[in-house]
Amino acid sequence: MGRRLVMLALAGAGAAAVAGAVLFLPGEQGSQAAGVIPRTPAPEDPLTGQEVSRAAAIASAGSRTHMAAGRVELLYVERDDDKDTPARRRADAYLYDYGSDRLIVRTVDLGRGRVVRETVTRGVQPPPSKEEEATAAELLLTHREYGKGVREAFARAGGRRLTSAADLGLRGLIFTPSGEDGPARRCDTHRCLRLFVRLPDGTWLDTSRIVVDLSAKKIHTLEW
Repeated sequence: MGRRLVMLALAGAGAAAVAGAVLFLPGEQGSQAAGVIPRTPAPEDPLTGQEVSRAAAIASAGSRTHMAAGRVELLYVERDDDKDTPARRRADAYLYDYGSDRLIVRTVDLGRGRVVRETVTRGVQPPPSKEEEATAAELLLTHREYGKGVREAFARAGGRRLTSAADLGLRGLIFTPSGEDGPARRCDTHRCLRLFVRLPDGTWLDTSRIVVDLSAKKIHTLEW
């Protein structure tokens, strides 16, 4: 799991929220609906979509109250590559607790249907999930100054009103402070994003000084 975590930390912001899942084409779904029994996945096969959903449900069962309140977020699920258990189908579910700024990794044994291992660390920031990018955009839109600017830029570029954050093209990167003196210095422990916003005409909004603090649910402006 350690090797996989390092790979996550170095990955780009486009890391898939359901890494390792198998996507079924409409024809494949029809085959299953017609009664074709799918092949049982081998231990080394990627996780199926059903396995990802099941692992997510099992891993988040003990955190649902905090998840409903927005304190904990399920980032993504991927296949566990523990070489000590090569014959078992396992999945690692990555959750982030914004209240305590801890990364929680729960390993789910899909055969047994339960969590068999949990690790909790601080100071480790995997790439943001798509849900986090959307949350960051919503926080940006609620900001009095920046929200107005985003809406005006969107209207100019698209010729229509911005109705929600889902209308925006988004890409997020983890922000790590380097010598900041303002509120953004808290991002040395908080989970913070640099959010890049694409407009309908393909241009990117200038958000170079904006940092979204997901832990504090605030927007910070970098000073330089």
